[in-house]
Amino acid sequence: MKLLAFFLFALCPALFAAPNIILMMGDDQGWEETGYHEHPHVKTPTLDEMAAQGLRLERFHSAHPSCSPTRASFLTGRHPNRMGTFAPGWSFRPEEITAAHVLSKAGFQCAHFGKWHVGTVKAGSPTNPGAMGFHEWLSHDNFFELNPSLSRNGGPPQVFEGESSEILVREAMQFIDRVKKDAKPFFTVIWFGSPHEPYSGLPQDLALYDDLPAKYAKNKVRLTSNETGAPVTRPQGEVLRERYAEITAMDRAIGQLRKHLAATGLREDTLLFYCGDNGTSPDGSLVRPHRGVKGQMYEGGTLVPGLIEWPARIQAPRTSQVVAHTSDLLPTLAALTGQPLPKRPLDGIDLTPVLDGTMTERPSPIFLWDYNTARFNGLQTEPYIAPKQQEGTTPLAKLSGGKATRDFKNIRHPGEIIEADFLGPRAILDGHHKLVIHDGKKAAHAKTELFDLEADPEEKNDLTNQQRERVQQLQTKLRTWQKSVLKSLTGGDYVK
Repeated sequence: MKLLAFFLFALCPALFAAPNIILMMGDDQGWEETGYHEHPHVKTPTLDEMAAQGLRLERFHSAHPSCSPTRASFLTGRHPNRMGTFAPGWSFRPEEITAAHVLSKAGFQCAHFGKWHVGTVKAGSPTNPGAMGFHEWLSHDNFFELNPSLSRNGGPPQVFEGESSEILVREAMQFIDRVKKDAKPFFTVIWFGSPHEPYSGLPQDLALYDDLPAKYAKNKVRLTSNETGAPVTRPQGEVLRERYAEITAMDRAIGQLRKHLAATGLREDTLLFYCGDNGTSPDGSLVRPHRGVKGQMYEGGTLVPGLIEWPARIQAPRTSQVVAHTSDLLPTLAALTGQPLPKRPLDGIDLTPVLDGTMTERPSPIFLWDYNTARFNGLQTEPYIAPKQQEGTTPLAKLSGGKATRDFKNIRHPGEIIEADFLGPRAILDGHHKLVIHDGKKAAHAKTELFDLEADPEEKNDLTNQQRERVQQLQTKLRTWQKSVLKSLTGGDYVK
């Protein structure tokens, strides 16, 4: 019977009903920080079980090496620079079409839980989860620790006592149960606050890592103080103990969700997805099978865990080496639910052939680009959204400009595209070749690096001088793609 189902899926996926969908994302958890990737310390039994029973996406990337931009790509299927989400604290734009918009039209009830970070979550914000297609939300403007303050459906922040990952999962399970009673499909997004610094863990989770402070006492790292909200330097062993406690607590909460799906008869027909939003942050970086960390264009900055469970369709454990990234989520969900794609440039592709094992290589490159916002220095730019609507309300430990909240911004591009618009660290990953470009003080001083990731996954050997023709080809593809992105940035996609 399972063999027959496989062939039916392969021949005509449309014969099968769309699944319920749960998309989860950790905050700053890189590819290597899982048990199934043989991390020497961190314990993730639930993610390990998902990897052993479902589909492992071994070359899954965030669309950007930092969080707000990646989250914008996750929701829209588009590179964040298209909508001016250049860096953490930059919102996306109200005209964007999200996966929640798409799935709502397919009859799904849509809810968001946890970190939002692509705009404010308060009522009246044009980019809160409700305005962007979700029917319900219990969300935070940015990140959070134990006993988080969260806004329900745009209301005033409330303190929820307990471990934050478990709180989000509990709320998500209650939403799922309500929707199940109404016999409707659900689309649930859970964006955890863990393991973003500053760290805090429960005693039983901290105890799992009591040996680390002595092991890594000499290394010092800089992060936020939970007590003052200001930067502090601490021994890395103490920091790792707290960071890994958060990862383990998040992993346990995901386990609670999986058990609930099984107990309520929903597991078979639910697509459960997990990834990170960027590579490991510098304060937590310990094991480096890949070069770089959060904020960098190397693999360590964007390669993240990628796991999918859907027992009805993925009936045997499998590992995929197909290059994929967070912009692929919206096109894939549209295909699964039979909905048309938004009529605007997308940077993601439909990954349903990966679910069935019929795609072995990505048919198009992925592009990475950290836009250089210094281009706007000295200019009188117009806010895209009224500043009052961009003022955050949910408190967090880390102070910014003396405030324990986060405000957002987005600006209208001046209109004329100049050479400075093309700058910023950028990369193209085409097959197993990756070109990375870093700007110098002058355009002629730009540094290019070419890597063969199949032979050199650690990005140690620059092949630029040996493969000049390939470098030129990849530069041309990257430049052409940038022109498309800049047309979007200036508002070209919103013209009816």
